[in-house]
Amino acid sequence: MKIAIMGYGTIGSGVAKVLTENHKLVKKNVGEELDIKYILDLRDFPEDPHRDKIVNDIDAIINDPEVRIVVETMGGLHPAFEFVKRCLEAGKSVTTSNKALVADYGVELQEIARKNHAGFMCEASVGGGIPILRVLDTCLTADLIEEISGIVNGTTNYMLTEMEKNGTDFETVLKDAQNKGYAEKDPTADIEGFDAARKIAILTSIVSHHNVDFNEIPVEGITGISVRDIGYAKKMNMAIKLIANATRENGSYSLRVAPYMIKNDNPLYSVNGAFNAIFVKGNMLGDSMYYGSGAGSIPTASAVCADIIALAKKIDEPEYEFYWDSNNLKLADPGKTKCRFFVRADTTKTTKNEAENMFPDAEFRESIYDNEISFITGKYQDEEILNRLNRLKGVIQKIRIKE
Repeated sequence: MKIAIMGYGTIGSGVAKVLTENHKLVKKNVGEELDIKYILDLRDFPEDPHRDKIVNDIDAIINDPEVRIVVETMGGLHPAFEFVKRCLEAGKSVTTSNKALVADYGVELQEIARKNHAGFMCEASVGGGIPILRVLDTCLTADLIEEISGIVNGTTNYMLTEMEKNGTDFETVLKDAQNKGYAEKDPTADIEGFDAARKIAILTSIVSHHNVDFNEIPVEGITGISVRDIGYAKKMNMAIKLIANATRENGSYSLRVAPYMIKNDNPLYSVNGAFNAIFVKGNMLGDSMYYGSGAGSIPTASAVCADIIALAKKIDEPEYEFYWDSNNLKLADPGKTKCRFFVRADTTKTTKNEAENMFPDAEFRESIYDNEISFITGKYQDEEILNRLNRLKGVIQKIRIKE
């Protein structure tokens, strides 16, 4: 069976490596050889063992009836969407690691696949090498999923870990993450939380069977988190993590992406570095967590190759995994969910008594920096906490606390 790879960067080259080095295992699982016929890229790779398979024109793949499966590892929305669409319209099955493509165009591509009797899979679009989509779509279908809460962005988790471990400031650790390849030259999607929002939208689409528009999810990134914030968290036996959360409420789901302080008994507390972890609570199974490498060439390629094998085994009768309908899920209002907050305030602008008057249920903590008070509030909805904080002078920081 012939396959093609579109995009020969970190993940695409990893897919070729997995298929080559594990070809005997792949053949055993599929029942026949899988042969890479084309690799689409604008660059040349003169030293690469697959250099003779490089093509620069998508038509070479589209017009070859031998190619049954196409791997999309280009990234970005365009021309990835147009290329995948054309492949599906030509009856070729596709697997992608591209979360932006799945979050923005997943429903449309699924419909095109069904109309053309092709398969469309996207396991690697969330959690890198962690097999989470298939778990939700097949293994937990007898459960009503009550909560999904995850660290789904390795870049921000690496940065927060380094800030905690070494006391490194935000800008320095961002440059370090870029130098090590964890962060893009333009890191906005990661550090502002948009990448995590796309991923929790995909996860919620699978469990709800309805499309979730990631643009409707309230998002807070980590750009406002300082070493001082992390110092307070450590003193309280907590850690700060960027959490993507979906909680079942009133027959729908309430979604949010934000930095949270989490206690040391939370299963996500010890997830450090570039690793990802996704906590799932089912009404029958209860709690479970899925942990592993959330990025990187080979871990992500492993998930892509699992999709390739699944598509190959059902090439003439594709199974439509990871399918949800085009009706947008009406999300519950996350602003109505009550939450506790950690607050820091400047004592040159406000006093402890003023803070107590505004927050009579406050639990004050020992301040570790001069001219500051810190406390944990009671549970408040978004509008109420903002009203109170706006009336309290000198507020430096507020961070949600994950219960």
